[in-house]
Amino acid sequence: MKIKKTKATPLWTEAPLVEEREIFSDLAVKKGSSLFLGRYSMKEVLAVLDKRSFFKEARKRFLWPLAFELDSSEYPLQRLQIFLREAKPENTIVDIKLKEAEFVPKGALEGLPPMPPQKALAFEWLTLQNPVLKFSEHFTPLPGQALPGLSLGPKVLHLFMYVGRVARKDCLLAFPAYFHNALLFSRYFRFWNPGKEGEVLAIRGLFSHSPLKQLAWVVHLNCLKKGDGTPYEWTAEEQVLPLSRALKAYFDSREYRDAVKTARKNQVFTVDWAEFEQKSKDIPALCGGL
Repeated sequence: MKIKKTKATPLWTEAPLVEEREIFSDLAVKKGSSLFLGRYSMKEVLAVLDKRSFFKEARKRFLWPLAFELDSSEYPLQRLQIFLREAKPENTIVDIKLKEAEFVPKGALEGLPPMPPQKALAFEWLTLQNPVLKFSEHFTPLPGQALPGLSLGPKVLHLFMYVGRVARKDCLLAFPAYFHNALLFSRYFRFWNPGKEGEVLAIRGLFSHSPLKQLAWVVHLNCLKKGDGTPYEWTAEEQVLPLSRALKAYFDSREYRDAVKTARKNQVFTVDWAEFEQKSKDIPALCGGL
């Protein structure tokens, strides 16, 4: 089922669409695939976007008016899209696939009790892009990018942290498809596996003098080599943004921090610069020393 709102009239106004006390009210608790997360009306969703200044930021970027589409055809997985003017792929600003899920923690650290299943808001896909901007020879993409980013990642993330708390979730859950996604998320998310957390931090630390975009392509083009000389290949694991006290305590624990520190120390990586230079010829402005 799809719910579309494609009217060209701007939805953001100086006054909120509904009063703050009505946002995510008890009036929308009935489960249904036509509702966002099975609970919330589109009016409530728009009210939260308004409250969190998303519409204000969109107008600053000349991304106005907006159109919305909620696709629940694979419910409980839902796809929320926000477009410039009308619902066309080339006009996509925000494209999110998410669902409510149960995160089952595995591999308890020595000294810490096993964690029970956690209620999660899980992201399967997240795209934030600006359809009025284009890449150029001097403004190149990150791996997987079709259009320049929206520069609203933290604001959107805080919005979903708010949604997660209101929906009484223990965490937000992501499986970063690219190495650079993991780095960009790392300000808020932690890998459940401390070995993976240490691995990512070690790579960034070893090449801290390299721009994020360049390092992202080094990894993506398999030019980062492990200690035995074989290519490092990115594999996604659960990356968690804790909302509950129990999960926050896990990531703040000495046991977790010590395990990350140990994993980070044991990592050895090098870059095959000649291979990177060869492979990056078709990606303008990426060549340059690490």
